[in-house]
Amino acid sequence: MTPPYTLLISATELQTLLAGNTACLVFDCSCDLMQPETGPAQYREAHIPGAVYAHLDHALSAKGERSITRAASGGRHPLPARDVFASWLGSVGFANGMQAVVYDRQGANYCGRLWWMLKWLGHANVAVLDGGLQAWQAAGGAISSTPEAALPAANFVVHEPLVRLVDVNTVAARLGKPDQCLLDARGTPRFKGEVEPIDPVAGHIPGALNRPFNQNIGADGRFKDAATLRAEFTTLLGQRDPAAVVHHCGSGVSAVPNILAMEIAGLGANALFAGSWSEWCSDPSRPVAQG
Repeated sequence: MTPPYTLLISATELQTLLAGNTACLVFDCSCDLMQPETGPAQYREAHIPGAVYAHLDHALSAKGERSITRAASGGRHPLPARDVFASWLGSVGFANGMQAVVYDRQGANYCGRLWWMLKWLGHANVAVLDGGLQAWQAAGGAISSTPEAALPAANFVVHEPLVRLVDVNTVAARLGKPDQCLLDARGTPRFKGEVEPIDPVAGHIPGALNRPFNQNIGADGRFKDAATLRAEFTTLLGQRDPAAVVHHCGSGVSAVPNILAMEIAGLGANALFAGSWSEWCSDPSRPVAQG
């Protein structure tokens, strides 16, 4: 492949890209939901030279007291307002004409959030580093533990979204209708309501299907090939229309690998319910299913 990259990029392709003249910025999105400071520590210990760290709570969510009033979604990791996110992008030196590459070291669980959010701001040229930091190192890519110098600020202009965001009211209004197929990316024990380590209610949205996000990753740490993913999703969906799929998880983060996987499989782009289970279960009037 040649630039621009809009879905996946291999470690060798990224090496070639960074060695060329393409304006490119790499983002490290490494994270641990249960220990929020683990991700920044991992970045400081080892990252791709020149990479900017994107903190899930501080940059990719509207969790602060001031920003939450303008959040674009509910849930534990509410989306920030689009202009707020655009301001952050500009502050770290990212402009519209640049290629973005995002990665983590957790099986694409977290970097997909930034991939989706850039598409949400109308930026097509963003790709996930397939295999993450591990693939980069295996390919002989350089690693740095040196703090990165701040880049000159840029002006990132928001354009029409390239992805579809669905809110909780829309999900509730279409519950059980054929034009909506809910797909939950959480682990099966959480989906069934057998365990719930984070949210106050255990279970899932009635009628939802379960596809744990890590099922998209092969033994080599990379996304499975298109034919395999297509077969797996087709089996899961049965007679349901892939275009009707609305992805969600606990808080709208780990749902994105399923979105990526369906695009890799050639099944089209699907909607994201960013508030996900954490927003759904916050209202006791909404139905809950278990098992």
